[in-house]
Amino acid sequence: MTQKSYAKNVSIILGISVVLLLFIFVLVAHHRGISDRVRLDRSALMATGSSVAERIKPVGQVSVASAETQREPVKNAVAAPPPSRDGQQVYQASCVVCHSAGIAGAPKLGDKGQWAKRIAKGVDTLYASAVNGVQGSAGVMPARGGNPALSDAEVRAAVDYMVARSK
Repeated sequence: MTQKSYAKNVSIILGISVVLLLFIFVLVAHHRGISDRVRLDRSALMATGSSVAERIKPVGQVSVASAETQREPVKNAVAAPPPSRDGQQVYQASCVVCHSAGIAGAPKLGDKGQWAKRIAKGVDTLYASAVNGVQGSAGVMPARGGNPALSDAEVRAAVDYMVARSK
């Protein structure tokens, strides 16, 4: 029995070896002509005169506009001056905070005693103080009542309104 099992094992090993050799033979035979085909393909590419750079160049390109793209020049639009407000509107918008409560020594609207000495100095002095601001012993009034957006005409209209209401 041992001879039978020995013969069986040898035949299995020989069979596997033959199959393995056949596989290697077919593999070598199949790939034997590949180097010739590569040489032919390579010579065809080189014959066209194409360079490596041409052969590997990308198919498409992305173009991103630079930040310095020429644009239409910005036109300096001159804004129309805002509609002129009358003295009462300017007073209600900017002056009422201080002149209604007398904050920082501001003369209260309608207080004839506080306004009399200021009116006596002249309307031009009042205009100059309102436009440029004033530093007094009782406090400080900022230029244009703290609202730099006011025009000279609007400041003068507010002064005229307060003087008229305080005479």
